[in-house]
Amino acid sequence: MSRIGKLPVAVPAGVEIKLEGQTLRAKGPQGELTLNVHPDMKVTMDGAEVRVERPSDGQKHRALHGLTRTLVHNLLEGVAKGYTKTLEIQGVGYKAEQKGKGITVTVGYSHLIDFTPVPGVTLTCPNATTIVISGPDKQAVGHTAAVIRNFRPPEPYKGKGIRYQGEQIRRKAGKTAGA
Repeated sequence: MSRIGKLPVAVPAGVEIKLEGQTLRAKGPQGELTLNVHPDMKVTMDGAEVRVERPSDGQKHRALHGLTRTLVHNLLEGVAKGYTKTLEIQGVGYKAEQKGKGITVTVGYSHLIDFTPVPGVTLTCPNATTIVISGPDKQAVGHTAAVIRNFRPPEPYKGKGIRYQGEQIRRKAGKTAGA
């Protein structure tokens, strides 16, 4: 049995969930999300916890078991607390600024990059070199952070670019003068 899949998912306080066929709907303080569960997986609710069961011990069902349980957990945690990713910008003249619901990023190109997030994701710039991405959907927050990081990924020689907070960049030695 899957070690992750067999664990029940506790429903946080203040979160309402409804199971309609293979669709799980959750509503909480951070917003409302839905999850379409794979037809082979069986989701049951008993009181304040959700359980995921699989029909067989086949490899596909074992893989889907843990995945489905994790998706349900992320859904419930997202509507209860929400998810946040922080990006740091390093480099001379590199900056980001809030522009309506989106941001404008200056990272060394001849043009500014305007970015508007998908609905449900919030972008804030507490200062010129920090971008905070937040929202209830873990996948959308992570994808938005990856798209923004990809505007100028950190380079290994000077470390300039956009990086996740706390990310370590492997530095390379530059050219040495041969004599």
